[in-house]
Amino acid sequence: MNQALSPVQQVVKAHRRGEPAGLYSVCCSHPIVLAAAMRVAQRYDTLLLVEATSNQVDQFGGYTGMNPEQFRGYVQQLARERGFPLNRLVLGGDHLGPNTWQHRDAATAMANAEALIVAYASAGFHKIHLDCSMRCADDPLTLDDETVAARSARLAAIAETAAAAAGHAPPVYVIGTEVPVPGGESALADAGSPTSPQAAQRTLAVHSRAFLDAGLHGAWRRVIAMVVQPGVDFDHSHIQHYDAEQAAALSDFVAGQPGLVFEAHSTDYQREASLHEMVRDHFAILKVGPAATFALREGLLALCQIEDQLISSERSSRLMQVLDETMLAKPEHWRKHYPGSVDEQRVMRRYGLSDRCRYYWGEPAVAAAVDQLFGNLDAIEIPLPLLSQHLPEQYIDVLQDQLGTSARDLLEHKIECVLAQYARACNRNTAKVAVNPHASIC
Repeated sequence: MNQALSPVQQVVKAHRRGEPAGLYSVCCSHPIVLAAAMRVAQRYDTLLLVEATSNQVDQFGGYTGMNPEQFRGYVQQLARERGFPLNRLVLGGDHLGPNTWQHRDAATAMANAEALIVAYASAGFHKIHLDCSMRCADDPLTLDDETVAARSARLAAIAETAAAAAGHAPPVYVIGTEVPVPGGESALADAGSPTSPQAAQRTLAVHSRAFLDAGLHGAWRRVIAMVVQPGVDFDHSHIQHYDAEQAAALSDFVAGQPGLVFEAHSTDYQREASLHEMVRDHFAILKVGPAATFALREGLLALCQIEDQLISSERSSRLMQVLDETMLAKPEHWRKHYPGSVDEQRVMRRYGLSDRCRYYWGEPAVAAAVDQLFGNLDAIEIPLPLLSQHLPEQYIDVLQDQLGTSARDLLEHKIECVLAQYARACNRNTAKVAVNPHASIC
């Protein structure tokens, strides 16, 4: 018996029918970013796809301290608090495979990957990116495509069983691994050209054979997307923008694959016109993460600058100083990513596009400073001239009585301005219409 299509499958099917439809994936666990994402999804009447990565959330807690079941409860509770309908919330798992354990032998790493998949599928994560591209300690220096595909099929079989046992709808799958480094490149010189159609065809064929050889006919029919490199990326200070002409051959290839779209990673900081073009060209799943937390950091810095003008130094939150002190005390999340002199590292810690400070907002001292900042500003009335100076886009909506002036409202709006670009590209696509580069992005 054919099962009803899930909301994710319905969007992919609509896209393949020629409708201007796509999905944007918010890869973040920060509550303020997720709250902003919920408001954007409500405004534009889209699904909200929230994804966790294999090192962020795993069966041992990951760097967030949450396993998949806890992460699901956390996001759903935020949705309930915001009045966001749970039937429009979709959870996904990104780069699920032996990534976190690749320093171990393959048998051990894959055993951990299997437990990871069980945890995600049992918790109801519906969209699963199977990624077994990384070599383990006793693997050859370069894994062949057949090994990658066989390991992915092995994990898919486990996901099928785990989801069914937990009473969840069968998962949908994303295959392929030709992606930028998570969080952006160290330098754009390391960035890749668009995947060749020949490489995409081989990835598809090898995975198809592996799934079908394993008897996973139903699961293969639920492979909705393939990860490729569309020629977009960013490093700490520069952005590689989408070039539709360079990606044309790749776009033509997937157009001939019924039911399939491409998933594009590291689409952060792309022009909105480019996002529209990417969806038009069948890069119909757009992933965004650091750009959202970059906007969070920008907004918090702007609020700190307002605080400096209104609050005495004795009562100030000192948020940005506390953040940098914490990053210096715990450098494991940024040190290897930010080369250069002490001064260059200082600038990158605060302003780098890769936004390594996103790993520190949950640190107790930093979280306490954010709370103090909010308390300081919410206890007073922020003068309009200061809003205009430091948060000009939010100032405009405050003037029009469309936005409150609480610190959190202002901050969420700042993030919404980024995420709204993705929502518009995915459900109000105007790629064939010239986009005014000077128009407001909010």
